This record gives sequence, structure tokens and C-alpha cells, in this order.
Amino acid sequence: MTDLKLTVGGDVEEMATKRFVDAWHRAEKGDSFQERHLAFESWETFTRVLTGKRLDLLRHVHKQPATSVRALAKALGRDYSNVHADVQALAAAGLLDTANSGVRADYGVIETKIAI
Repeated sequence: MTDLKLTVGGDVEEMATKRFVDAWHRAEKGDSFQERHLAFESWETFTRVLTGKRLDLLRHVHKQPATSVRALAKALGRDYSNVHADVQALAAAGLLDTANSGVRADYGVIETKIAI
């Protein structure tokens, strides 16, 4: 399981370049690592995607991956259409995996860096 690193604000291209160079140097040293990085252009964008209900959904899916959105809605005691919309938004942002095997959050920690 990998950690998920989020960056909110700042120069997204510059940060991506720095991450690439850092990964290159670690690979040259023979370090083994797995990381996922996501960037949001602003705090407003981040909070539109990661609401309180969606964070609860992520926590639930992390502990108990769901076989379907319907099963997830039932487990959360929420309306199917709202859970479906949340799953779509989180998957589009890269925070959920919705492959053939259901709905998963394949990371243990979300590390967030917020640029001021």
C-alpha cells in the first residue's frame, strides 16, 4: 500500500518537476519506493472535491472496499445517487479506484501540503 501525497496551491508544474527529479535521484541510488501524487490548484478546488461526507466515504472504503456503489451506499446508510456522485467526483480526482473489482482506496495515509 502506498501513501497518497496531495499538494494544494502553488505552482503545480514546478512541483511536478521537483518530484520527478527527486524520484530520478532515488531510483539512481537504487531506492525502492511507491508514491502517488495529486495536485489541486487552490484550496477552493480541494474543498469542493474533498467534503466531509466524501472523507467519511474514503475512510469507509479504505477499511472495507465495496463491491459496488450500491453496496457502498447501503453500508453508509446514504442515498445511492448521492454516493454515486461522490464516488465519481473522488475517482475523477484520483482519490478512489473504481476498477472492475469495485470501489477501493488503495493507500493508508493522505499527506497534504498546502501552499500559502
